[in-house]
Amino acid sequence: MKLLDLPLASTARIVALALDAAAACRLRAVGVFEGEAVMVLRRAPFGGPVHVRTSSGGEFALDRRIALAIEVVGDSQIGHEETAEAAE
Repeated sequence: MKLLDLPLASTARIVALALDAAAACRLRAVGVFEGEAVMVLRRAPFGGPVHVRTSSGGEFALDRRIALAIEVVGDSQIGHEETAEAAE
């Protein structure tokens, strides 16, 4: 599943960054990397950015093209408490 398709307030783990090396390196440098749990907080209207939060606490507005290039998988290992805390 792509990060862009992740339902709001659902948590998933990043499994791949299908981006050019420079873009992937920039994302990893700010905390968006393989293995990190992420949650989509909101999507801006009219093709605007996707607001995400990482499990380490970082919040980012990602261009939709970047969110479409981030492969995620639902993570049943993340407890309900952590998910609820991240949504606050």
